[in-house]
Amino acid sequence: MMKNIVKIIVLLPFLVLVSAGCKKDFLVEQPLAVIAPDNLYVNKAGFESGLYGLYNLVRRERGGIDGGFNSNSTNELYLTAAFIGVDNAYSPFPAGGNAPERMFNSFGVLMNSTQGYLSNLWAWLYQTINAANTIIGRAENPAIKWTAAEKNQIVGEARLVRAWAYRHLTFLWGDVPLNLTESKGSTIRTDWDRNSRAEVRKAMEEDLLFAEANMADPAINAARFPKAVATHYLAELYLTVGDNAKAKAKALSLTTSPLYKIVTARYGVRRTLPGTAFTDMFLDGNSNRSEGNTEALWVMQNEYLSAGAENNIMRRWWVNRYERITVGGRTPITFSIDNGGRGIGRVGVTKYALSIYDPKDDRGSYHAWRLFYQMNNAASLPTGAKLGDTVKLTPLAAAEPVTNASNAQSWPSTRKWDWAPSIAADLQQSSNYNDMIYLRLAETYLILAEAQFKLGETANAATTINVLRSRANAPLATAAQINLNLILDERSRELVTEEHRRYTLLRTNTWFDRTKLYNTNVSTLITPRDTILPIPQSVIDANLTKPMAQNPGY
Repeated sequence: MMKNIVKIIVLLPFLVLVSAGCKKDFLVEQPLAVIAPDNLYVNKAGFESGLYGLYNLVRRERGGIDGGFNSNSTNELYLTAAFIGVDNAYSPFPAGGNAPERMFNSFGVLMNSTQGYLSNLWAWLYQTINAANTIIGRAENPAIKWTAAEKNQIVGEARLVRAWAYRHLTFLWGDVPLNLTESKGSTIRTDWDRNSRAEVRKAMEEDLLFAEANMADPAINAARFPKAVATHYLAELYLTVGDNAKAKAKALSLTTSPLYKIVTARYGVRRTLPGTAFTDMFLDGNSNRSEGNTEALWVMQNEYLSAGAENNIMRRWWVNRYERITVGGRTPITFSIDNGGRGIGRVGVTKYALSIYDPKDDRGSYHAWRLFYQMNNAASLPTGAKLGDTVKLTPLAAAEPVTNASNAQSWPSTRKWDWAPSIAADLQQSSNYNDMIYLRLAETYLILAEAQFKLGETANAATTINVLRSRANAPLATAAQINLNLILDERSRELVTEEHRRYTLLRTNTWFDRTKLYNTNVSTLITPRDTILPIPQSVIDANLTKPMAQNPGY
């Protein structure tokens, strides 16, 4: 696996505010001894280094925001906006101040254009786009000595990343500026237009088709994309724009590929211990293709305590504060490797998300969810208890806890992101360093099922969904049961905490109704305005020579 992370200097986002008093020569780059585009992109090795720097930017999605809007920024997940404030997730333990999880618990006046989180999110995505643009544009230098295939492989990966970033932007903000060329100090603009979603998605399609046509499959190494990622996102894009036949064709080409298969049998590091084929994929040491995971399309590569953007905070965010569970006035459970390390419960699932599993469904079992803990804190055992006694968590008869409620730490949480280092002194490590699934074939199956349903092929859609339900030992679906709500429920059962749920619901025009119905924390707070986020005020202010329209209602 590719573990050596290469850092490069990437250009700042193109929507920046420039002081009117700056001299032009101040903006002229003087690389000297530092790594900069002018001395990096001169040969194939330099482009590959730049590409790994681009992947570093992508990995930030699951990391904490650096230099963010408050002193606790390492706890703030970049893509909070994609995960909570939806039908199946909210924040039981939001951070203080204007933390992003508070925005998606409250909406209303807290969801406004001056929020630092929105500015940081916008800036990161455009920084990523500009880094991709730099690679794409400079690859046209005829002095570079490489084959056409080598060039197109690297450009294809950069174009895939660019489409990936615009995917986020169009779902979050709608119409956004489309920039397909490198921006640098000498070309700063203050007259950007917001291109329509349709225009941006057309550019995304062109990028993804180029990537699909020119990238290797499987990937060159585990740190880089295979072309399957481009195919998957093409299928989703075609669903988004209503071209269901093309969505079906792209998804089908991937689900029938001999390179990728749904995991249906136990494998890997705990195959002889209690578990399921479904949950094996999320264990440390089981995520990669080289480790037996035939379902993985994209796995984020990390390395414990290595330099670079190599970590993430998914466990810290999604695992509950189990060390606070009290029994008889005592706290008999403490951090351990078996318990998955330390969580802070910034985000959690709704009652709806927990309630939709059949009792026999492996995806709803204790192998997939923390439904109980064993007492392991000898220093704080209740009277009459012993080590190993079981503490069951809040039953589903209760609604999900309100934020910061005393019983919130007893709410079940996912085990998909469990991880802790084997070094006992570091069990409270803030970040995960395990290789982590980002995209897998199961989601492609669900895209295929949705396309088949929309084409009126309900029997085929049932057959597709049943590939996943069979793997999970869940009751099989019939053609008569297939509808959009069943597909969305199935996506939650399979992909909860993995998928960008907000995007799925927006794509299917169900965000408002399903969030209002299933998320009791925000059901009375959201309005149709909230289907789209406010353009950061800092971006509007930076567009000095041309007014930029704000989204309606903000």
